[in-house]
Amino acid sequence: MTTAANYAAFAARETRGVSPIYERLSIAVSRDEEVLALLGTLPPAKRQPNLLFGVVRFLGGPVEDPAAFHDYAVTNWPAISEQMRIRATQTNEAGRCAILLPVLAALPQPLALLDVGASAGLCLYPDRYSYRYGNYRIGTGDPVLSCAATGMALPARRPEVAWRAGLDLNPLDVTDPADFAWLEALIWPEHAHRRARLRAAAALATAEPPLLVRGDLVDDLPALAGQAPADATLVVFHTSVLYQVPPPRREAFAEVVRGLPGHWIASEAPNVLTYETLPTPPDDALRNVLALDGTPLAWTSPHGQAIVWFG
Repeated sequence: MTTAANYAAFAARETRGVSPIYERLSIAVSRDEEVLALLGTLPPAKRQPNLLFGVVRFLGGPVEDPAAFHDYAVTNWPAISEQMRIRATQTNEAGRCAILLPVLAALPQPLALLDVGASAGLCLYPDRYSYRYGNYRIGTGDPVLSCAATGMALPARRPEVAWRAGLDLNPLDVTDPADFAWLEALIWPEHAHRRARLRAAAALATAEPPLLVRGDLVDDLPALAGQAPADATLVVFHTSVLYQVPPPRREAFAEVVRGLPGHWIASEAPNVLTYETLPTPPDDALRNVLALDGTPLAWTSPHGQAIVWFG
């Protein structure tokens, strides 16, 4: 897919009805030969819309007006390209715990959680967050993660977590101002509720810091998994991470994680991991596939807004 087609697809599949600002901007970039030529100087994996828009916002540039964005991008391309080369889209959306909860709560307790591509580790606290599935509420306190659930029995409890750890090529620290600014820049402009949720989740992580290890998801996973307590159920999980990993490394990761004791939960786009059969998605919105130990169970929204069970 060309860079122009990628931006057009991002507008149509991910931002439509979710972020009018990014929809307008993605369409504009898909037709902007000057900005597309600049993006062409980057490695293919570094040209994606979320990374470009996040970096421009991180640097204080405009995204609301496509013309102003164009002028800023062209004028400030050396700084933008430098940041795009060293950064990754590490969106640490705590709301994804709402789609993980039904699986986590059904596993033998307590759990030893290991998040691959953990960013700042904010998805390692499913036992601390509160949840709302329609009128059904689990837990008290903030943040409250709202999720539209279809076709499933709702979990009766939050999981019990005995150990939590994350693995990432570049772990982020929510107490570091620059790291937190990057996390905020990755939240789409209109999503004030997600910014509030990020701050509430960061407060929990600050009070009880997770174990975050800098390392590779294939080479360093077994050693970190080996630190999990033996009397807890190991759960290796990841959400919207493997699309950034080259296909051969995805396959190597799957082989490694299948060889570990415990369970594997994945929530990734349907073209990222291979499943023998998948039902038709419930609508045209971009959906991830939630799977347990390689068996697909549900369609999910990328930020945890909805889950449609079919397993």
